[in-house]
Amino acid sequence: MIRRARADEVEWVRTTIVAAFERYISRIGRKPQPMTVDHAMLIAAGEVHVLEEGGERLGLIVMRAEPDHLYVDILAVQPAGQGRGLGRRLMAFAEDEARRLSLPALRLFTNAKMTENLRLYPRLGFRQTGARDEDGFERVYFEKRLA
Repeated sequence: MIRRARADEVEWVRTTIVAAFERYISRIGRKPQPMTVDHAMLIAAGEVHVLEEGGERLGLIVMRAEPDHLYVDILAVQPAGQGRGLGRRLMAFAEDEARRLSLPALRLFTNAKMTENLRLYPRLGFRQTGARDEDGFERVYFEKRLA
């Protein structure tokens, strides 16, 4: 089941994102952007969705509707749940949400040093649309057009 995060889950959201992204600190040389955002604000805005199985929270996706696409901001799976297809389920949820909102595409970016993501997103049907340095990060942009 995937549902909106509740206000009382801010700490769980924060710790899940830290657990999923802390391995990248040494590659990037600083905390990745998802670790530094205001997680309470994202929850209050209704942008955080939690994946649960059997009452256990396993991962989350942060997304928001833009005029011409659904923007996927953060995808995080608890380390114990990684490798089980949970990230793919969360991305499929994002696609379903984009279609429900009649949005023609998903967009996201990742850090160039998160090489696993550079392989994952094309396998999920995304194509790279650009790369640039922003805010001290090497960002790679992707888009997936929906039928």
